[in-house]
Amino acid sequence: MPNCLSFSRIIFSLFLLFVQPLSSSFYAIYIFCGFSDIMDGFIARRTGKTSSLGERLDSMADMVMTVVLFVLLYPIVNPKAEIVIWIISIIFIRLVTMVVALKKYKTFAILHTYGNKFTGIVLFIFPIMVPFVSISVLMYIICFVASVSAIEELIIQLTSSQLQINKQSIFLK
Repeated sequence: MPNCLSFSRIIFSLFLLFVQPLSSSFYAIYIFCGFSDIMDGFIARRTGKTSSLGERLDSMADMVMTVVLFVLLYPIVNPKAEIVIWIISIIFIRLVTMVVALKKYKTFAILHTYGNKFTGIVLFIFPIMVPFVSISVLMYIICFVASVSAIEELIIQLTSSQLQINKQSIFLK
């Protein structure tokens, strides 16, 4: 069941490409995707069905949803050059982190840190807040939070001797 939810998030994220951004249909699909993201991990932990495949599928679903949202919302947001550079820097840090994990552990890995979860929440709230808060303010908040979590994950991957997919933070044991 948890893997089915993660897989459905990939499919429904792709459906977002075929609806008008920020429309009622967009929000209905978008909220379903967010709900499935919460529920897949919750169900997996509650039923003892956590797995390496499930963790990878969840991370892949998160990435697909993020890329789809970026494609859809970029023309609406029309970010300043400094924000674009900041986003590219975050992506670069994330890619370096993935390469480090691949070289060290011979596997694709995105950690489930509190920072990454908080970044996910902030990213999820973004389209909902667009009608109510300045897009520039939202972009600076997102970039700051995403930068901190990306750097934290890189530090964890560089300093860990073994893969710790569920490492919560560099500040916790």
